[in-house]
Amino acid sequence: MIQVESDVIVPVEEASPKEEYAAATFRPKIHRKLDRYLVPLKEREPERDSLSFVSHSMKLGNLDRAIARLRIDRTVKKVNTLHGGTLEAKKEFEVFLDEKLDHYGERRSDPTLDGLSNMSPYLHFGQISPLYLALQVKKKKGLGPEAFLEELIVRRELSINYVHYNDHYDSYRAIPEWARTTFARHKGDERPFLYSLEELEAAKTHDPYWNGAQREMVVKGKMHGYMRMYWGKKIIEWSPSPEAAFQVALHLNNKYELDGRDPNSFAGVAWCFGKHDRPWAERPIFGHVRYMNDKGLRRKFDADRYVREMNSLSS
Repeated sequence: MIQVESDVIVPVEEASPKEEYAAATFRPKIHRKLDRYLVPLKEREPERDSLSFVSHSMKLGNLDRAIARLRIDRTVKKVNTLHGGTLEAKKEFEVFLDEKLDHYGERRSDPTLDGLSNMSPYLHFGQISPLYLALQVKKKKGLGPEAFLEELIVRRELSINYVHYNDHYDSYRAIPEWARTTFARHKGDERPFLYSLEELEAAKTHDPYWNGAQREMVVKGKMHGYMRMYWGKKIIEWSPSPEAAFQVALHLNNKYELDGRDPNSFAGVAWCFGKHDRPWAERPIFGHVRYMNDKGLRRKFDADRYVREMNSLSS
């Protein structure tokens, strides 16, 4: 049996023999391995092929009929913003290379500019290789390519490191001890708002920016990364406990995101609770865990425009 790790550029245990604390500790380790692994692959003839393997997989001639046979949550609707498959992934990435990469560094945190690659769902379902993406970007020069490779290699594979080495990656137990301790000290703090799972899922809060992010996720199957950070932070603020907030955030993320149930998603939710981050100034509810508010959104981009765009989405 030969294990082939095609969902990463550097094999997980080659990149690091342990769970890493943060990007700062992981970055130099994985960078040292790139000369060996960030190279084109050579096509080889297999010693034994699998062409004679008999598969009893589902017939896909009629996709609607095939999907109807699956035991899935019918309340989650299909999306119209992205189409699956390797050809579609490559087509989408060509647009990114030609029109977005040069300005990726300064535009990636603005959800009103459509500056992202949209590759995370394709990477999640194995429809495109991270090595292919990295090699295409490596041919380019400038700050845009550097910023993209940081996200694709360092940040994404840090998430995979987390899931590989931490048996509790999908539970509150995975949160760093310092974060759990500071949350516990503030567990009795008054919450200005408390929302049920049903209210959050229906985007019925007092916060138009949060509602817009939730609507984006439900309708498009993909929430902008910067808004996902704000979205998770507010769930903490509006839940009776951090443990309850973690369960709600992970449930909604994995239910609606096309790239849900992925190492990036598990790490992204955990980040909102202090994972791969450091302590900040102490404040109510959050303790020393990083806080975000709507003023920060408005300073960074036209947040009201974002709300208008999300409200205009057709379900």
